Amino acid sequence: MLFADVIGHDDLKKRLIQSVKESRVPHAQLFLGPEGCGKMPMALAYAQYINCTNRSESDSCGVCPSCKKYMSLTHPDLHFVFPTATTKKVDKNPESDLFITEWREYLTDCQGYADLSDWFVKLDIENKQGFINVRDAATIMRKLSFKAYESEYKVAIIWMAEKLNQQSANKLLKLIEEPPEKTLFILIAEHQEEILTTIRSRCVLTKIPKISLQETQNALVQRLGCSNQQASDAAALADGNWILAKRFADNIDDEKLYAETFQKWMRYCFKVTLPELIDFVTNDIKPLGREKQKEFLEYGLNIFHNTLLFNNNMSDDVMLPADEKLFTKNFAPFINIRNVAQICELFEESINQIERNANASIVFMDDSCKISKLLRIK
Repeated sequence: MLFADVIGHDDLKKRLIQSVKESRVPHAQLFLGPEGCGKMPMALAYAQYINCTNRSESDSCGVCPSCKKYMSLTHPDLHFVFPTATTKKVDKNPESDLFITEWREYLTDCQGYADLSDWFVKLDIENKQGFINVRDAATIMRKLSFKAYESEYKVAIIWMAEKLNQQSANKLLKLIEEPPEKTLFILIAEHQEEILTTIRSRCVLTKIPKISLQETQNALVQRLGCSNQQASDAAALADGNWILAKRFADNIDDEKLYAETFQKWMRYCFKVTLPELIDFVTNDIKPLGREKQKEFLEYGLNIFHNTLLFNNNMSDDVMLPADEKLFTKNFAPFINIRNVAQICELFEESINQIERNANASIVFMDDSCKISKLLRIK
């Protein structure tokens, strides 16, 4: 991947490039940032630049043998570690190497902007938890003990490092602290507090912030061919998360549907009109299907989050299209510190229930009755 393929973060790109030019490449680095900010693309572009045989002042060449193998994710000196679990294909002792084909396909499809939930869907691990286990640690230790095949640096990218379990983290500690010569570890994570302190302390921290609103809009127009209005709305909803921005742009009609449906639902809940609520659940919610019902509830959680911004005089931080922003502003007085936690817990539990194939009509009717009471708490 080229640096040019990474959305935004021009200053960070320059710093990483400068570190290579000055031969100041730390052997263990932690790329930390929120979902969808471009941590994996940045790591891939950085590793490719380090090993490019004909790099320019601002990017790798993209055409030398090393770059071509990096861009196809098949370079023999590029190694990946990522969360896995048992599947129908691998029913015991899962580890990253057993899913490397699926991993390369997934990274290619998402252009490096990987999401843990989407990856688990790709693996079809159902309701199991994914982890980086001790077998992964043993495998990467063995691989890195060999000399580099073709490049100056061997590179190990550990994606979602917070998923290292205790055993695997402890096994890697010594290797991360004192790796073989010309070995680079890049750990990628979203939640710093979930990574073992002993691992964090051995890595140079590189923080990758959200993508700016303007950079997101420009990328949506240039890469997806969105209109300026579509790009503006999707970028506002995504709040610096390219994964969400792309999803919103691809499904802009769904997002508008969620907005209209949510506003209607809240009005019915406030008025407590039982016949209208029954009709709403039957005709508006039930036809959505399980996945869209979950997305609809997640949309609601985002609205509640933004009402708190309004209530705390932070309206400039509200990232919503103009019409949804106006609704949220008017809705904000009914959401406060005495009811918001209960409402959000209710929505999160409903998402879990729908995920477990609960009857959506019952779930949403129960939610409606509870929300009607909660909206009246002053």
